[in-house]
Amino acid sequence: MKTIRVKLGRNGYPINIGAGLLAGTADLLKELGCSGRAVIITDPTVKNLYGDSLRQSLNGSGFKTTILEIPEGEEYKSLETAGRLYDELTAFGAERGTPVLALGGGVIGDVVGFVAATYMRGVPLIQLPTTLLAQVDSSIGGKVAVNHGQLKNKIGAFYQPRAVIADISALRTLPPGELTSGLGEVIKYAVIRDAEFFGYLEEHLAEIRALDEKALEHVVTVCAGIKADVVAKDERDLGLRNILNFGHTVGHAIETVTDFRVSHGQAVAAGMIAVCTIAVEMGIFEKSGLTKVRKLLSRAGLMTRMPDAEPAMVMEAMTHDKKAVGGKIKFVLPRAIGEVFVTDDVSLTLVEKVLSRS
Repeated sequence: MKTIRVKLGRNGYPINIGAGLLAGTADLLKELGCSGRAVIITDPTVKNLYGDSLRQSLNGSGFKTTILEIPEGEEYKSLETAGRLYDELTAFGAERGTPVLALGGGVIGDVVGFVAATYMRGVPLIQLPTTLLAQVDSSIGGKVAVNHGQLKNKIGAFYQPRAVIADISALRTLPPGELTSGLGEVIKYAVIRDAEFFGYLEEHLAEIRALDEKALEHVVTVCAGIKADVVAKDERDLGLRNILNFGHTVGHAIETVTDFRVSHGQAVAAGMIAVCTIAVEMGIFEKSGLTKVRKLLSRAGLMTRMPDAEPAMVMEAMTHDKKAVGGKIKFVLPRAIGEVFVTDDVSLTLVEKVLSRS
């Protein structure tokens, strides 16, 4: 097992990474001082795979445990879902010290985190990510949110978990598309912060896609370490943490205009190609770097061109990005593989031109 520490003083917490870790969840809860009731919130598929056995394990360790379910799909990442969960937590008798366990992928982590942050002004949150995307990214850092209308993550909070348990074994049951989507975020980390890791991905992509346990543990550990370091330096997303949105300004817009038919990782991949192309056009990123990024994304099974979406609609969706200030859209642009910067000084005419031909 590897452990990464998110260093946020009293709000700091461990990220435990390794195979078979879900079985030790009860012991972790006790180490955190939890007892009595516990609530697992998950989706039907993950419930059948891991939820029932986790509940039995917790019950066997002295917890009175219930499982609450959220249907699968981005459309259930909503205030309506949160409201239903508040009612079900109340009916179960959940109190301010009752731990809430988010068992599943990014949607589960976001919704359950939002509910944990707001139920009784905050209850202990444990993130149990079961997808690659959630293990390397969304379960770490305390961003919790629900969508509002067509606006992704528009209503939310910063609420750090008490712990993250990334059980690598859970990745064996991922559908191929989910693994591929997660690789979009993995490649993002390499481009923004670690050129050596980018080389590792180029060399070991086949093992990663074949679910080699050693390779997956290394990937999750490196990505978690990068995010933990960035979050520790900028918890509230006021500066450095913006770099984690590499590919996301365009990516979130793609998700919105396609009604989330394009997965998050695929949309971010298309967004990465777009901003790399913009950087090449601006003369700040070598074309050879764009070629390397495109090749790795393609080998991973990720999108390297814009999906069938009107560039004007994508541009409109970007104006609603949470980080837009004074109508100016922020972009994370690469200088080199392993180094990016944030700017709002990008010609929107250039952006639309790139989106039109990408």
